[in-house]
Amino acid sequence: MSFGGFIDFFQKGKTFRPKKKFSPGTLRYSLYKHAQASLNSGINLRNAVQLPPGEDLYDWIAVHVVDFFNRINLIYGTVCDYCTDTSCPTMSGGPKFEYLWADKERYKKPTPLPAPQYVSLLMDWIETQINNENLFPVSTDVPFPKTFMPVCKKILTRLFRVFVHVYIHHFDRIISIGAKWDVEIVEHEPHVNTCYKHFYYFITEFDLVINKELEPLMEMTSKMCQDGLQNQ
Repeated sequence: MSFGGFIDFFQKGKTFRPKKKFSPGTLRYSLYKHAQASLNSGINLRNAVQLPPGEDLYDWIAVHVVDFFNRINLIYGTVCDYCTDTSCPTMSGGPKFEYLWADKERYKKPTPLPAPQYVSLLMDWIETQINNENLFPVSTDVPFPKTFMPVCKKILTRLFRVFVHVYIHHFDRIISIGAKWDVEIVEHEPHVNTCYKHFYYFITEFDLVINKELEPLMEMTSKMCQDGLQNQ
């Protein structure tokens, strides 16, 4: 896929949600730009996720949670036309893994849902969390609450499930749109494999998702992220 074709594709309303952005001049904007610069420099992804010296861990995690939310929205947007209630009546990752939705409000008990409905509810829920200034404070003068890390772990765990569903049930679509985009396009949006590796290295660097959740993609991960697995 050419660079122009890539841009055209993602300007057709295929992104699942509008991007969340950091305000220029803020600490998190600076951390975001630092993270993007590391990715674009060709630095090893395993090294790129490490906490920069002198920076706060919670700020670093907050920046990445928002960035991964944006990127995985984009990835799901490339397959959402093919992920329907008919084609994907459950939110699953193959025959062994099915994900149930619960949010303590509308769905108080874990409930089986079609994949598109699960993902839509998930993205709405994450958007609510990251827009909650009591949970993701805008000012660095306001401390992160005690609930910050547990919520981030839940967000990242659920985002990982989107990777699982996309890779296992929609891999042909990823291939057909040119998942292995040219290297210069990585500057704008890493292709799916690069995004997955970045996500995997980040969650394992800071122990944010339990190993049981990683099982559906472990075989693929062992081939794609060999250095990461060796370090566990």
